[in-house]
Amino acid sequence: MNGILLRLAAPLMSFGEHAPFRYRDTVAFPTRSALIGMFAAADGRSREEALAPDPATGAVPYSDVTFTVRIDRPGHRHTDYHTAGGGRPHKQGLRTSSGTYRSQKASTHISRRVYLADAVFTVAVCGPDPLLDKITGRLEQPVFAPYLGRRACIPDEPLVLRGPHPEPVRELLTQAPLSLPAPPRPEQDTVPADFVWEHPPTHVPAANAHQELADVPVDFTPTRRFHHTRRVWRTTEQLPATLYAAEPAINALAVYIQQDIPR
Repeated sequence: MNGILLRLAAPLMSFGEHAPFRYRDTVAFPTRSALIGMFAAADGRSREEALAPDPATGAVPYSDVTFTVRIDRPGHRHTDYHTAGGGRPHKQGLRTSSGTYRSQKASTHISRRVYLADAVFTVAVCGPDPLLDKITGRLEQPVFAPYLGRRACIPDEPLVLRGPHPEPVRELLTQAPLSLPAPPRPEQDTVPADFVWEHPPTHVPAANAHQELADVPVDFTPTRRFHHTRRVWRTTEQLPATLYAAEPAINALAVYIQQDIPR
């Protein structure tokens, strides 16, 4: 199955799995929900209609895409002490779940929001060619601007590294520029990079430990938001040290992207 390559990089990003009221977490890599939500937003779909089945076929949008995530730079966790509604006059602040206004004493809502700072991920998105072409076109000319988990987390450019390609996972392993926390040592021929797989990779024993995530979106409607669980497998792969993209990484990325441009 063909695939496209995306590079997710930003000063801050956040991929929540459980987000109960005052504490908004993040997992250590992009979730399926965050990626599908970004595609739907770029396509101009509202939250209510983002996953509406196709009237002709009954198929759920984006259900037939798979993701392989290469963790180039894991970043570090940053917790933001966040307040909302404080200092506003009564009846101009936050409302309660019943629709009334909070009292003056309880007008400030405090939460802690966790982000990944200075992280970089390269993602292979596999699926049918028509869908991949649509995703690529929309990400390059989006209806709603893409963001990485939260609206304030705007991705660096380039977001799309390569259009439909016959061996996207092989590209992750052997060709796509690699942003590392530090340059490889001169004597290094290979460098380790963590991968997250949606299906058990063939080179990993079936009994290898997996992780369960509640990140398969069923409904993005704010009042009915719901996700199913899935399993992911994580491995550490040895990649050629020559993939390292020295700063500024845009130079290596531009050379890589130019390979797809007809001359």
